Amino acid sequence: MAVRIEVGNEDLTMSRFALSPLWELTHALRLLAKPPDESVLRPWLARARDRYRALAREADLAVIVALCPPGWGADFLTPVPVGVTTTIEDLLDQVRSTPAEQAHHEVSLALARQPAVDPRVRRVLTGDGVAGYVADVLAVAWHALLEPEWRTLQAILERDVVYRAGQLTSRGWAAALGDLHPELSWEQGRILLAKMTGDADAALGGRGLLFVPSVFIWPKLALGLDPPWPPALIYPARGVAALWERPGTASARGTGSVLDRLLGPSRAAILIALEEPASTTQLVAALGQSLGGIGDHLAVLREAGLISRARCGRSVLYRRTPVGDALAAAQA
Repeated sequence: MAVRIEVGNEDLTMSRFALSPLWELTHALRLLAKPPDESVLRPWLARARDRYRALAREADLAVIVALCPPGWGADFLTPVPVGVTTTIEDLLDQVRSTPAEQAHHEVSLALARQPAVDPRVRRVLTGDGVAGYVADVLAVAWHALLEPEWRTLQAILERDVVYRAGQLTSRGWAAALGDLHPELSWEQGRILLAKMTGDADAALGGRGLLFVPSVFIWPKLALGLDPPWPPALIYPARGVAALWERPGTASARGTGSVLDRLLGPSRAAILIALEEPASTTQLVAALGQSLGGIGDHLAVLREAGLISRARCGRSVLYRRTPVGDALAAAQA
Protein backbone atom coordinates (compact mmCIF):
# COMPACT_ATOMS: atom_id res chain seq x y z
CA MET A 1 0.00 0.00 0.00
CA ALA A 2 1.22 3.51 -0.76
CA VAL A 3 0.09 7.09 -1.09
CA ARG A 4 1.27 9.03 -4.15
CA ILE A 5 1.13 12.83 -4.09
CA GLU A 6 1.49 14.81 -7.31
CA VAL A 7 3.78 17.84 -6.96
CA GLY A 8 3.65 20.72 -9.46
CA ASN A 9 6.22 23.40 -10.19
CA GLU A 10 4.33 26.00 -8.15
CA ASP A 11 4.30 23.72 -5.11
CA LEU A 12 8.00 24.33 -4.50
CA THR A 13 7.51 28.08 -4.09
CA MET A 14 4.46 27.56 -1.87
CA SER A 15 6.11 25.03 0.44
CA ARG A 16 7.36 26.20 3.81
CA PHE A 17 8.67 25.02 7.16
CA ALA A 18 7.18 25.54 10.60
CA LEU A 19 7.71 24.48 14.20
CA SER A 20 4.86 23.56 16.53
CA PRO A 21 5.74 23.59 20.24
CA LEU A 22 2.16 22.53 20.98
CA TRP A 23 2.33 19.53 18.67
CA GLU A 24 5.55 18.50 20.44
CA LEU A 25 3.84 18.85 23.82
CA THR A 26 0.73 16.82 22.96
CA HIS A 27 2.80 14.05 21.40
CA ALA A 28 5.15 13.98 24.40
CA LEU A 29 2.11 13.61 26.65
CA ARG A 30 0.90 10.68 24.52
CA LEU A 31 4.27 8.95 24.83
CA LEU A 32 4.52 9.49 28.57
CA ALA A 33 0.96 8.27 29.14
CA LYS A 34 1.77 5.03 27.34
CA PRO A 35 5.54 4.64 26.81
CA PRO A 36 6.50 2.49 23.81
CA ASP A 37 8.46 -0.71 24.40
CA GLU A 38 11.23 0.28 22.01
CA SER A 39 12.11 3.88 21.29
CA VAL A 40 15.16 6.00 20.65
CA LEU A 41 13.46 8.41 23.05
CA ARG A 42 13.53 5.96 25.95
CA PRO A 43 16.30 7.85 27.84
CA TRP A 44 14.32 11.10 27.62
CA LEU A 45 11.11 9.36 28.66
CA ALA A 46 12.85 7.91 31.70
CA ARG A 47 14.29 11.31 32.60
CA ALA A 48 10.90 13.01 32.25
CA ARG A 49 8.91 10.35 34.11
CA ASP A 50 9.07 12.00 37.54
CA ARG A 51 8.10 15.38 36.09
CA TYR A 52 5.16 13.74 34.32
CA ARG A 53 3.95 12.03 37.50
CA ALA A 54 4.13 15.32 39.40
CA LEU A 55 2.30 17.04 36.55
CA ALA A 56 -0.46 14.40 36.59
CA ARG A 57 -1.13 15.26 40.23
CA GLU A 58 -1.34 18.96 39.44
CA ALA A 59 -3.10 19.16 36.06
CA ASP A 60 -6.19 17.51 34.58
CA LEU A 61 -4.29 15.44 32.00
CA ALA A 62 -7.21 13.04 31.66
CA VAL A 63 -8.97 15.71 29.60
CA ILE A 64 -6.08 15.85 27.12
CA VAL A 65 -5.83 12.05 26.94
CA ALA A 66 -9.57 11.83 26.17
CA LEU A 67 -9.07 14.20 23.22
CA CYS A 68 -6.28 12.00 21.81
CA PRO A 69 -7.67 8.48 21.29
CA PRO A 70 -5.27 6.09 19.49
CA GLY A 71 -4.55 7.16 15.94
CA TRP A 72 -6.49 10.43 16.16
CA GLY A 73 -6.52 13.82 17.85
CA ALA A 74 -8.87 16.78 18.11
CA ASP A 75 -7.77 19.43 15.61
CA PHE A 76 -8.24 22.36 17.97
CA LEU A 77 -5.52 20.90 20.26
CA THR A 78 -2.86 21.64 17.63
CA PRO A 79 -3.56 24.78 15.56
CA VAL A 80 -1.56 25.30 12.37
CA PRO A 81 1.82 26.92 13.14
CA VAL A 82 2.61 30.02 11.08
CA GLY A 83 6.35 29.45 10.73
CA VAL A 84 9.57 28.60 12.51
CA THR A 85 9.11 31.46 14.99
CA THR A 86 5.69 30.30 16.21
CA THR A 87 5.64 30.28 20.03
CA ILE A 88 3.70 28.22 22.52
CA GLU A 89 1.85 31.40 23.56
CA ASP A 90 0.72 31.97 19.95
CA LEU A 91 -0.68 28.46 19.73
CA LEU A 92 -2.36 28.46 23.15
CA ASP A 93 -4.10 31.72 22.24
CA GLN A 94 -5.48 29.97 19.16
CA VAL A 95 -6.70 27.04 21.27
CA ARG A 96 -8.50 29.45 23.63
CA SER A 97 -10.19 31.22 20.74
CA THR A 98 -11.57 28.00 19.20
CA PRO A 99 -15.27 28.53 18.37
CA ALA A 100 -17.51 26.58 20.77
CA GLU A 101 -19.26 24.80 17.90
CA GLN A 102 -15.97 23.49 16.51
CA ALA A 103 -14.71 22.40 19.94
CA HIS A 104 -17.92 20.53 20.76
CA HIS A 105 -17.95 18.84 17.34
CA GLU A 106 -14.40 17.58 17.76
CA VAL A 107 -15.09 16.51 21.35
CA SER A 108 -17.99 14.38 20.12
CA LEU A 109 -15.72 12.76 17.51
CA ALA A 110 -13.08 12.02 20.16
CA LEU A 111 -15.61 10.51 22.58
CA ALA A 112 -17.07 8.31 19.85
CA ARG A 113 -13.63 6.77 19.19
CA GLN A 114 -13.20 5.28 22.67
CA PRO A 115 -15.28 2.83 24.67
CA ALA A 116 -15.73 4.77 27.91
CA VAL A 117 -14.71 8.09 29.42
CA ASP A 118 -14.84 9.05 33.07
CA PRO A 119 -18.13 10.94 33.71
CA ARG A 120 -16.27 13.89 35.24
CA VAL A 121 -14.04 14.19 32.17
CA ARG A 122 -17.08 13.94 29.90
CA ARG A 123 -18.79 16.78 31.80
CA VAL A 124 -15.73 18.99 31.37
CA LEU A 125 -15.41 18.22 27.67
CA THR A 126 -19.07 18.76 26.86
CA GLY A 127 -19.48 21.85 29.02
CA ASP A 128 -19.11 25.52 28.15
CA GLY A 129 -15.59 26.93 27.99
CA VAL A 130 -13.93 23.63 27.11
CA ALA A 131 -11.38 25.29 24.79
CA GLY A 132 -10.20 27.65 27.53
CA TYR A 133 -10.04 24.80 30.05
CA VAL A 134 -7.96 22.67 27.67
CA ALA A 135 -5.61 25.60 26.94
CA ASP A 136 -5.05 26.13 30.67
CA VAL A 137 -4.18 22.44 31.16
CA LEU A 138 -1.79 22.55 28.21
CA ALA A 139 -0.12 25.70 29.60
CA VAL A 140 0.56 23.98 32.93
CA ALA A 141 1.86 20.90 31.12
CA TRP A 142 4.17 23.04 28.99
CA HIS A 143 5.77 24.81 31.94
CA ALA A 144 6.28 21.55 33.85
CA LEU A 145 7.33 19.23 31.05
CA LEU A 146 8.88 20.87 27.98
CA GLU A 147 9.78 24.43 28.88
CA PRO A 148 12.86 23.37 30.93
CA GLU A 149 14.31 21.65 27.84
CA TRP A 150 12.79 23.73 25.05
CA ARG A 151 16.02 25.53 24.13
CA THR A 152 17.64 22.17 23.35
CA LEU A 153 14.59 20.83 21.53
CA GLN A 154 14.20 24.06 19.56
CA ALA A 155 17.85 23.94 18.53
CA ILE A 156 17.39 20.42 17.15
CA LEU A 157 14.29 21.46 15.20
CA GLU A 158 15.78 24.70 13.85
CA ARG A 159 18.92 22.96 12.63
CA ASP A 160 16.78 20.45 10.79
CA VAL A 161 14.86 23.28 9.11
CA VAL A 162 18.09 24.96 7.98
CA TYR A 163 19.31 21.69 6.48
CA ARG A 164 16.03 20.69 4.79
CA ALA A 165 15.24 24.16 3.45
CA GLY A 166 18.69 24.38 1.94
CA GLN A 167 18.24 21.01 0.25
CA LEU A 168 14.78 21.90 -1.05
CA THR A 169 15.66 25.31 -2.50
CA SER A 170 19.07 24.44 -3.93
CA ARG A 171 18.65 20.83 -5.05
CA GLY A 172 14.91 20.19 -5.29
CA TRP A 173 12.42 17.70 -3.92
CA ALA A 174 14.51 14.58 -4.45
CA ALA A 175 17.33 15.90 -2.28
CA ALA A 176 15.02 17.26 0.42
CA LEU A 177 13.10 14.00 0.73
CA GLY A 178 16.01 11.64 0.10
CA ASP A 179 16.96 10.96 3.71
CA LEU A 180 13.90 12.38 5.45
CA HIS A 181 12.34 8.98 6.26
CA PRO A 182 12.79 5.38 5.04
CA GLU A 183 9.14 5.20 3.95
CA LEU A 184 9.32 8.41 1.93
CA SER A 185 10.74 8.82 -1.56
CA TRP A 186 10.57 10.96 -4.71
CA GLU A 187 9.46 9.33 -7.93
CA GLN A 188 8.93 11.19 -11.22
CA GLY A 189 7.25 14.31 -9.87
CA ARG A 190 5.46 12.56 -7.04
CA ILE A 191 6.01 12.06 -3.32
CA LEU A 192 5.64 8.38 -2.52
CA LEU A 193 4.80 7.21 0.99
CA ALA A 194 5.07 3.46 1.43
CA LYS A 195 3.41 1.34 4.13
CA MET A 196 0.47 3.71 4.50
CA THR A 197 -3.01 2.46 5.19
CA GLY A 198 -4.87 2.29 1.92
CA ASP A 199 -3.68 2.97 -1.59
CA ALA A 200 -4.46 6.44 -2.90
CA ASP A 201 -3.45 9.28 -5.19
CA ALA A 202 -3.56 12.95 -4.23
CA ALA A 203 -2.19 16.26 -5.45
CA LEU A 204 -0.84 19.34 -3.72
CA GLY A 205 -2.57 21.43 -6.38
CA GLY A 206 -0.37 24.49 -5.98
CA ARG A 207 -0.85 24.66 -2.21
CA GLY A 208 2.68 23.49 -1.46
CA LEU A 209 3.62 21.34 1.51
CA LEU A 210 4.06 22.39 5.12
CA PHE A 211 7.13 20.63 6.56
CA VAL A 212 7.06 20.29 10.36
CA PRO A 213 10.04 18.54 11.99
CA SER A 214 9.34 16.82 15.29
CA VAL A 215 11.42 15.35 18.05
CA PHE A 216 8.69 13.14 19.49
CA ILE A 217 7.21 11.56 16.35
CA TRP A 218 10.23 9.24 15.91
CA PRO A 219 10.31 6.72 14.24
CA LYS A 220 7.07 7.45 12.38
CA LEU A 221 5.86 10.30 10.21
CA ALA A 222 2.44 11.84 9.70
CA LEU A 223 0.88 13.10 6.49
CA GLY A 224 -2.15 15.36 6.56
CA LEU A 225 -4.06 16.45 3.47
CA ASP A 226 -7.36 17.51 5.04
CA PRO A 227 -8.42 20.86 6.55
CA PRO A 228 -8.01 22.70 8.84
CA TRP A 229 -4.29 22.11 8.20
CA PRO A 230 -2.81 22.72 4.76
CA PRO A 231 -1.07 19.71 3.19
CA ALA A 232 1.49 18.91 5.88
CA LEU A 233 4.23 16.41 6.59
CA ILE A 234 5.35 15.93 10.20
CA TYR A 235 8.59 13.99 10.25
CA PRO A 236 11.43 13.02 12.65
CA ALA A 237 14.02 15.76 13.02
CA ARG A 238 17.69 14.98 12.58
CA GLY A 239 19.78 14.81 15.74
CA VAL A 240 17.21 13.38 18.15
CA ALA A 241 20.09 11.80 20.11
CA ALA A 242 20.80 15.24 21.57
CA LEU A 243 17.76 14.65 23.79
CA TRP A 244 19.76 12.44 26.10
CA GLU A 245 23.41 12.73 25.15
CA ARG A 246 25.01 16.09 24.52
CA PRO A 247 27.80 16.10 21.91
CA GLY A 248 30.03 17.85 24.42
CA THR A 249 30.06 15.01 26.95
CA ALA A 250 32.80 12.46 27.24
CA SER A 251 30.32 9.65 26.59
CA ALA A 252 29.55 11.07 23.16
CA ARG A 253 33.12 10.92 21.90
CA GLY A 254 35.12 8.83 24.33
CA THR A 255 37.21 10.23 27.15
CA GLY A 256 40.52 11.69 26.07
CA SER A 257 39.94 11.30 22.32
CA VAL A 258 42.59 12.43 19.85
CA LEU A 259 40.39 15.32 18.76
CA ASP A 260 40.01 16.38 22.41
CA ARG A 261 43.77 16.44 22.87
CA LEU A 262 44.31 18.31 19.61
CA LEU A 263 41.66 21.03 20.00
CA GLY A 264 40.58 20.80 23.61
CA PRO A 265 37.29 19.16 24.69
CA SER A 266 35.10 22.24 24.15
CA ARG A 267 36.34 23.06 20.65
CA ALA A 268 36.25 19.39 19.67
CA ALA A 269 32.61 19.24 20.81
CA ILE A 270 31.75 22.28 18.69
CA LEU A 271 33.45 20.86 15.60
CA ILE A 272 31.60 17.55 15.97
CA ALA A 273 28.29 19.36 16.61
CA LEU A 274 28.65 21.33 13.36
CA GLU A 275 27.79 18.34 11.22
CA GLU A 276 24.89 20.59 10.22
CA PRO A 277 25.04 24.41 10.23
CA ALA A 278 24.13 26.01 13.56
CA SER A 279 23.97 29.42 15.17
CA THR A 280 25.77 30.40 18.36
CA THR A 281 22.50 30.18 20.29
CA GLN A 282 21.78 26.71 18.96
CA LEU A 283 25.25 25.52 19.93
CA VAL A 284 24.81 26.92 23.44
CA ALA A 285 21.54 25.00 23.80
CA ALA A 286 22.92 21.76 22.37
CA LEU A 287 26.28 21.72 24.17
CA GLY A 288 25.54 23.41 27.47
CA GLN A 289 28.56 25.73 27.15
CA SER A 290 28.40 29.45 27.95
CA LEU A 291 27.62 31.99 25.24
CA GLY A 292 30.97 33.74 25.71
CA GLY A 293 32.87 30.47 25.65
CA ILE A 294 31.16 29.31 22.46
CA GLY A 295 31.93 32.64 20.79
CA ASP A 296 35.62 32.46 21.71
CA HIS A 297 35.95 28.87 20.50
CA LEU A 298 34.19 29.65 17.23
CA ALA A 299 36.65 32.49 16.58
CA VAL A 300 39.61 30.16 17.09
CA LEU A 301 38.14 27.45 14.86
CA ARG A 302 37.50 30.03 12.12
CA GLU A 303 41.07 31.31 12.32
CA ALA A 304 42.29 27.73 12.00
CA GLY A 305 40.21 27.27 8.84
CA LEU A 306 38.08 24.51 10.35
CA ILE A 307 34.74 26.35 10.15
CA SER A 308 33.18 29.21 8.20
CA ARG A 309 30.16 31.40 8.77
CA ALA A 310 27.38 32.89 6.65
CA ARG A 311 24.25 34.89 7.34
CA CYS A 312 20.88 33.13 6.97
CA GLY A 313 18.01 35.57 7.50
CA ARG A 314 18.50 37.12 10.93
CA SER A 315 20.91 34.41 12.08
CA VAL A 316 24.60 33.79 11.51
CA LEU A 317 25.20 30.10 10.90
CA TYR A 318 28.52 28.31 11.33
CA ARG A 319 29.48 25.24 9.35
CA ARG A 320 32.53 23.04 8.95
CA THR A 321 34.91 23.66 6.07
CA PRO A 322 36.24 20.68 4.06
CA VAL A 323 39.28 20.68 6.37
CA GLY A 324 36.97 20.56 9.40
CA ASP A 325 34.94 17.76 7.79
CA ALA A 326 38.11 15.75 7.17
CA LEU A 327 39.27 16.21 10.77
CA ALA A 328 35.89 15.19 12.17
CA ALA A 329 35.71 12.21 9.82
CA ALA A 330 39.15 11.04 10.88
CA GLN A 331 38.07 11.21 14.51
CA ALA A 332 34.89 9.25 13.76
